[in-house]
Amino acid sequence: MTILITRHDKIGDFITALPMAKVLKEQTNHKIVFLVSKVNLTLAKSFDFIDDVIEYSEDSFTLISRINKVKPDVSISAYIDFNLGFSLFLAKIPIRIAPATKIAQIFFNKKLKQRRSEVKKTEWQYNLDLVNQFDNTLQLDFKRPLLNLNTQRKNLVLFHCGFGGSSDGNLKLEDYISLANSIKNKVDIIFTFGPDDIEAKQYIMDNCDFAIKDDFKDLISFTHFIATSKLFVSTSTGPMHLAGLTNTPTLSFFGSNLFASSKRWATISDTRYQNNYEIPLNYTNEFYKQIEQKLQELI
Repeated sequence: MTILITRHDKIGDFITALPMAKVLKEQTNHKIVFLVSKVNLTLAKSFDFIDDVIEYSEDSFTLISRINKVKPDVSISAYIDFNLGFSLFLAKIPIRIAPATKIAQIFFNKKLKQRRSEVKKTEWQYNLDLVNQFDNTLQLDFKRPLLNLNTQRKNLVLFHCGFGGSSDGNLKLEDYISLANSIKNKVDIIFTFGPDDIEAKQYIMDNCDFAIKDDFKDLISFTHFIATSKLFVSTSTGPMHLAGLTNTPTLSFFGSNLFASSKRWATISDTRYQNNYEIPLNYTNEFYKQIEQKLQELI
C-alpha cells in the first residue's frame, strides 16, 4: 500500500507533520510518499522513513500528474485548501483523510473534527490523530531525534532573531544583543539569518560585532549547523523546528495568545530540551531578566 502524506506550507508546519510519516513507516510495511512545498523538498528527501517526495504545484493538472505517478491508495492531509483537495479528488485516491475544516473538506471521504483553535494539544499531536483515522491500532509515539546527524556539539550558542513575519511573539532586537552580551565570555556566539530576515540582519550588523552566518545552501546544511550548537535561541519559526529535528536544546519565544503559544507550536524534540516563553506584547525589563537568567542556567 502507498500512503501519501501532504503538508504543503511552511518549514515549521511541514516538520510538525513528520511524526506521521515516522509512525507509519516504523509500524507498517507501507510505502510513504510526502507532498511538500518547494522550500521543504530537499529536507524531505533526507529522512529514511520517507520513501518518495512530491513537490506541490498550484497548477492542478501538474499536481494531479505528479500524484498519479506514485499511485497512492490513501492520502492523509495535515493541512488542506481547495487546490489540494480538488487535486486529490481528481486523482481518484480511494481513501482521502483530512481535518474537517474549510470548504475543501468536501473533497475528502474520511474526516476528523479537531477544532485546532482550541489548542488542546500541539500541532504535531493533532497531525498524529489523523494517522489514527487510517489505523487506530497504531501507537502514536515515535523515537527522537527524528534526524540523527551524529554531530558533535560545540561550545556554541546560536541566536536567530529574525522570523520573516511568521511569528507573533519575539524579543526586541536589542534584547537579543543583550542576551548575547551576557554570555559572550563563556561561549562562542553566532547570529544566523534566513533570506527574509534582511532588516533584522542589518540591525545586528549595525549594533554589535558578533559573527553572522546566513550562507546556508539549503535547509539540510542549516540543520547540520544548528546541530553543532549547544543551544539555539530564537522566536517560534522554521529554524526553531529545524533545531527540534535533532534534539538541539532550544530557548524559544512564542506569541502570548493561545493559538501562537508553545502549547500549539512547541517543537517535536524531547520536552527536556525545550525552554519556551510566551512573550507579552509590551513585556517588562523584569520579564526580560527572567529569560536572561534562564540563559545563564542553560550554558
